[in-house]
Amino acid sequence: AVCSMGNSTSRLYSVLAKTLSSGAVSQHQGCLEQLDSAQLDPIDPKDLLEECQIVLQKRPPRFQRSFVNLKKNAPSNHRPIRVMQWNILAQALGEGKDNFVQCPMEALKWEERKCLILEEILAYKPDILCLQEVDHYFDTFEPLLSRLGYQCTFFPKPWSPCLDVERNNGPDGCAMFFLKERFQLVSSANIRLTAMKLKTNQVAIAQTLKCHETGRLFCIAVTHLKARTGWERFRSAQGCDLLQNLKNITQGAKIPLIVCGDFNAEPTEEVYREFSNSSLNLNSAYKLLSPDGQSEPPYTTWKIRPSGECRHTLDYIWYSQHALNVNSALGLLTEEQIGPNRLPSFNYPSDHLSLVCDFSFNQDPDRLL
Repeated sequence: AVCSMGNSTSRLYSVLAKTLSSGAVSQHQGCLEQLDSAQLDPIDPKDLLEECQIVLQKRPPRFQRSFVNLKKNAPSNHRPIRVMQWNILAQALGEGKDNFVQCPMEALKWEERKCLILEEILAYKPDILCLQEVDHYFDTFEPLLSRLGYQCTFFPKPWSPCLDVERNNGPDGCAMFFLKERFQLVSSANIRLTAMKLKTNQVAIAQTLKCHETGRLFCIAVTHLKARTGWERFRSAQGCDLLQNLKNITQGAKIPLIVCGDFNAEPTEEVYREFSNSSLNLNSAYKLLSPDGQSEPPYTTWKIRPSGECRHTLDYIWYSQHALNVNSALGLLTEEQIGPNRLPSFNYPSDHLSLVCDFSFNQDPDRLL
C-alpha cells in the first residue's frame, strides 16, 4: 500500500492508499483506468503543504531562494506565466545507480523525499511544471497534481535505466503539468527523439496551449537529452531533431515557444549553440541573471560520485525572445547553502536545482517575427 503521510493516514492520502498500489507501472495504469482522478475531491495546496511539513519535521528547513526581477519596465496587461523546470532525480536511480557517495541513504527515502519535491513545487506555485526523471508519476504526481488543478502528461523512456534496478517503480520519463484554470490544451505531441535517423531512448513532450486570459497561443516543451561525456554528437543530433519538430509545431516560430530541459550539455557544447542560433530565435532565460546577460549560471547540478565532484550547468529554460519577456527568475542556491556534501541531501531532494521563470507576452504583435 502507499505509505501514509505522517503518523497516521491523512485525509488526503487515505483515498490514494485505497486505490493505488506501489507495484509496477502497469498496475498503476490499471488503477487509474478504474478511478478517474478528475472525480477525486480537489486538494487545498495549503493542506498538502502542511502534510508534507509534518513528514519533514525532523529534516532541516527548506532552502530560501529569492526571485530576481528582470523586467525592463515593459507594461503587461496579464498575469505572468510561471514555468518551473526540474530534473527531480528518479527514485530508482538515486537509490540504485547514481552512487552519491556523500549522501546518506536515509536522505533518499521516498516517503520523505517525495515530500521535499512536493514542498518545492507548492512553494513556487508554477502555472506550468516540466519534470524529468519521473518514475513515480502514476502513484504520486498524477493523482496529487491533478487534484491541485493540473492537467498531466507523462511520456516514459522506451528503455528506462530504472527498470534495471531491483524493486523499481516502472520507467522514468518526462512529465508536463499545466493549470487548467489558466490554459486550454490545443494540441499535444509525444516525441521520441532520433539521432542519425535512429530512434533513441530520449523523449520530449510538446503541447500547444491557449491562455484563457489573453487568448494567445504558445507552445511548451520538455525534454531530457542523452547523458555522459563522449555523447556530444549524439546530443547534438537529438537537439536538431527536437528543433525540427518544434519548428513544425510552432509553424516556424509563429507560435511563441518555451523549451524546458535537462540537456546534459554545458554551454560549450554544439547542442547549446544549435538552440542559441536556431531560426526559432530562442534565448536562454537564466543568462539574464548574469551581469552582462550573456553568461549561464556557474552550475545547475552539483554532486559527488566515486569518480569525484561534478559541478555542471546542464538545465535550461529556452524561450522565444521576440514574443516573450522574462519578468523574473528564481535565484540559484549558493555554495554555502548546498554545503560540502553537495546534492542531494537532507535539505534538497535532487542533484539538480529547480529553475523557475515568470514570462509575459510581448505586447507588440508586429514584433512577433
